[in-house]
Amino acid sequence: MSSTWHILGAGSLGSLWACRLARAGKAVRLILRDGQRLQAYQQAGGLTLVEQDQPTHYAIPAETAESSGPVHRLLVACKAYDAAPAIDRLAARLADGAEIVLLQNGLGSQDEVADQVPHARCIFASSTEGAFREDDWRVRFAGHGFNWLGDPANPAIPEWFDDLHEAGIPAEWTVDILTRLWRKLALNCAINPLTVLHDCHNGGLLAHLSEVDGLSNELAQLLQRCGQPEAAQNLDEEVQRVILATSANYSSMYQDVRAGRRTEVHYLLGHACRAAARHGMVLPQLERLHRRLVDNLRARGLPCA
Repeated sequence: MSSTWHILGAGSLGSLWACRLARAGKAVRLILRDGQRLQAYQQAGGLTLVEQDQPTHYAIPAETAESSGPVHRLLVACKAYDAAPAIDRLAARLADGAEIVLLQNGLGSQDEVADQVPHARCIFASSTEGAFREDDWRVRFAGHGFNWLGDPANPAIPEWFDDLHEAGIPAEWTVDILTRLWRKLALNCAINPLTVLHDCHNGGLLAHLSEVDGLSNELAQLLQRCGQPEAAQNLDEEVQRVILATSANYSSMYQDVRAGRRTEVHYLLGHACRAAARHGMVLPQLERLHRRLVDNLRARGLPCA
């Protein structure tokens, strides 16, 4: 099996992983959206990673999904709503037993991908690392965090896992990856939509703590019902801790809305509301928040699903 890391999505986290793997001497290839993007990338000559104000250039090879050759190891680092369509374009190249690392926010997109490629192994990832694009093909490492990876269907650690440590990518294999993903989803649902509706950075939510607490309580009830009691533990306290720790930051959803980009509402708040409905739960604050957010996005001319 090929040891090449194919990376689908040259955004902030995809570029961050690609540069660190390439720096460690690992074989890396970017898969870009189309020929136009590939031409622009080739003109730039590669990716630039800025760490502690020091830029380093990495001439990583790139291709499109339509290129030839099998893909054995794939990091999917695009937005949740792009994951399944991107895999659909690449499916014919995925080798039997291919391993796919899914680095998406929220829940739902992972199962969409797994259903498309039953011959591949899908590994779920949850990341707290921070990076942002300063320009096309130029990414700044914004903050140290951590990555948890796991496969709900198979607890065996992949052979390539040491690649991450050798590349300086802080990572841990966990059999409880769904707990991590549910916990992160709940944190995002309690914070991100409110920053959009109140038009504020995370710290601005300190003026709306009763609303935050009400949502945290309903989300904890949902996690319990979904069989995730560990993810529900002290959720209200962690929500407030995150708000304080990131008080000067703008949430990713806020940034998407301000930039006129599609949000991942379907895989965050939408997923939570669909899970509540499946379990016959009535969560009035969560449902009202979802309606308000959808109305807000629609008024801005942005997709609301």
